[in-house]
Amino acid sequence: MKDICVQKKDGPRILVIRGQKVILDQDLARIYEVTTSALNQAVRRNSKRFPDRFLLIVTRQELRLLISQNVISKIGRGGATKPPMAFTEHGALMVASVLNSARAISDE
Repeated sequence: MKDICVQKKDGPRILVIRGQKVILDQDLARIYEVTTSALNQAVRRNSKRFPDRFLLIVTRQELRLLISQNVISKIGRGGATKPPMAFTEHGALMVASVLNSARAISDE
């Protein structure tokens, strides 16, 4: 497995996981001004809109790499309780269509 690398450090972090550029659910939630749990719930409710090419579920090994690179906080220490979702560019745009937030539906 290739290492996970951070492409951009200022603003939303773009990561490369499994050879695809992705953004984590927590960063996407900040962009759309919703909680991570609200974003993940909307995605789960509309799972048919998120095929494998739009959404990656982070594996345990990838999760360890994300924690070791300080991309996410340790589970159980105030951080996530489940592995994060990672969205491709198309997946990130699809999230806007399933969220009900002012930021997600704005044309800016």
